[in-house]
Amino acid sequence: MANYPQLDNASGVWNLREVYDAVMGGYWPNANAIGLTMGGMTPAATATIQKVNIASTGNATVFGDLTEKAQATTSCGSFTRGFRGGGYNGSSRVNIIDYVTFSTEGNASDFGNLNQTAQSISATSNAIRGIFSGGDDPSASNVMDYITMSSTGNATDFGNLTVARFSPSGAASPTRALYAGGGTPSKQNVIDFVEISTTGNAVDFGDLTSGRSGTSGGSSSTRACFSGGANGGSQSIIEFVTISSQGNAIDFGDMTVARNSQAALTNSVRLLNAGGQPATNVIDFIQIPTGGAAVDFGDLTATNLDLEGCSNAHGGLNDGYQGTRPLPYADNGDRGVFTAGIDPGFEEQFSFVKIASTGNDNLFGFWTDGAPGTGNYYSASAGGNTRGIAAGGKDDPGNNKADSKYLVFSTKGNLASFGDLTVARSTAAACSNSIRSVVAGGVTPSRNNTIDYFTTASLGNAADFGDLNSGTNASLASSGGNHTRGLYLGGNPASGTLTNAIDFITFSTVGNSTDFGDLTQARSTGAVGQISSATRSIAGGGLTPSASDVIDYVTTATTGNAIDFGNLSAATGNLAACSSVTRGLFAGGNSPAVKDLIEFITIASTSNTTDFGDLAKPRQQFAGMSDAHGGLQGG
Repeated sequence: MANYPQLDNASGVWNLREVYDAVMGGYWPNANAIGLTMGGMTPAATATIQKVNIASTGNATVFGDLTEKAQATTSCGSFTRGFRGGGYNGSSRVNIIDYVTFSTEGNASDFGNLNQTAQSISATSNAIRGIFSGGDDPSASNVMDYITMSSTGNATDFGNLTVARFSPSGAASPTRALYAGGGTPSKQNVIDFVEISTTGNAVDFGDLTSGRSGTSGGSSSTRACFSGGANGGSQSIIEFVTISSQGNAIDFGDMTVARNSQAALTNSVRLLNAGGQPATNVIDFIQIPTGGAAVDFGDLTATNLDLEGCSNAHGGLNDGYQGTRPLPYADNGDRGVFTAGIDPGFEEQFSFVKIASTGNDNLFGFWTDGAPGTGNYYSASAGGNTRGIAAGGKDDPGNNKADSKYLVFSTKGNLASFGDLTVARSTAAACSNSIRSVVAGGVTPSRNNTIDYFTTASLGNAADFGDLNSGTNASLASSGGNHTRGLYLGGNPASGTLTNAIDFITFSTVGNSTDFGDLTQARSTGAVGQISSATRSIAGGGLTPSASDVIDYVTTATTGNAIDFGNLSAATGNLAACSSVTRGLFAGGNSPAVKDLIEFITIASTSNTTDFGDLAKPRQQFAGMSDAHGGLQGG
């Protein structure tokens, strides 16, 4: 196991694999993560901006001043800038937006204006956009504005909250913004969400454990935390939701002091709550991955309430890593894994290759569904940044399985239980991004249109995602996708029929799939596993019903029909596939004899396959997964 530096500093030499593991594991130290509090009441409205280093502990220091005094303001941050919007200056509500540069202490500068003159607004952001929502103008508002944080100028209309309210709290992942609680003036428990890159009205996400206003919000890229608030008195509760799904909040800790209208600051691992009402100077913190009772951090420069906070390392900024996340195995090659299958006997063996090189496969581990040879075949497979999932399939007697297992790409060994699909099935297809693994179609033994999803980082059973737009489908030809979209290509929708349909889903939004376009030829049981770069998705081989050597591609971000890419070395069905963002691999299959060949393509070009190496065990009716495909870019 790698030796990591102490968590309160970033000294020492770290390779990209170690940095990546630390970011994904939740212990990246964020040594330069700056948290700022903006304005507030001390006890009158103040212009003071205060600063803390979130990864350490200690008292706040003065950073500079806002362009004017402001209480009941709001705040958000990019990697480089911190912003405040609206508020009350001691005599009137304002629509001012100020900004500061995190790396340079000093006073704020004018950015532009909000579309409403209001206080008690909520703000969230990713690395590009800041969104300001709700407020008191003087009645409860449902207005949502956004700014592009790298420029200056006035805010633009985004849409509306589901419920007009003041003093909600906000938190975000790189793709989603959530707004929780608030007053109408009655206390609300509603949680809304929007997709940050779009515009439009908010959608219901779920509920807080109780109605409250004046909560604070902070997040990692996966969890949003909402702390404190007021409803018949100040509260100490801290609760969380998983941002990529929808559902109600869960209680998982308490602040050291019950309060409302405090500031939240986060480096994606730690969540700090600072100040609040009843008037206090307390700063405390919890660890976002674990929760529990908060611990003392230090003190503000003075008692302060009705203040807001921001940072340059929150969950909207890719887990606080200061720049784009490193790719998996960027220092020593990417890992592709091939599942068990039939050779023609039933196999349990999983094998692996380094996609960036060439050569034969090596033993990874076993399915461990019983004694070697009891087997697993026709499973669906998906790869996250650190874990791969083999979902469902058939056992040796031919029973369809709900059981799904996982492996950790960076190690070798037998698979462990992950959870169950909602429906036991085989010959399904799967695709994934860095958050979700989504399984579609299959045989139960009747053909099925179910789409399930797993949250790849959390063990547990699958949840319903929606249904295939193309109807019941089994033996899908392939899957693909980028970080936003997942694709399902071809298949066998009814006995004796084939389809050329391509469906797509949006990973962050549960619902039925949508028509994308058509393959160049209808086929099933092609190269099972996700081959994609950040821009292209590939389908290769399959049954038409005779074996095919055709390789097609689509541009993932743009709906439309597939285009010819090239050809396999021979017509092949029931093969496996996996990819990095540059290379796609095809392995095994039958043509009609069972094959041991591994071949590859370069995704960005169009051409026929090139020899890569051989499988130690020839096999068919299996699948591939990797930790480096195009669905893992941008998350």
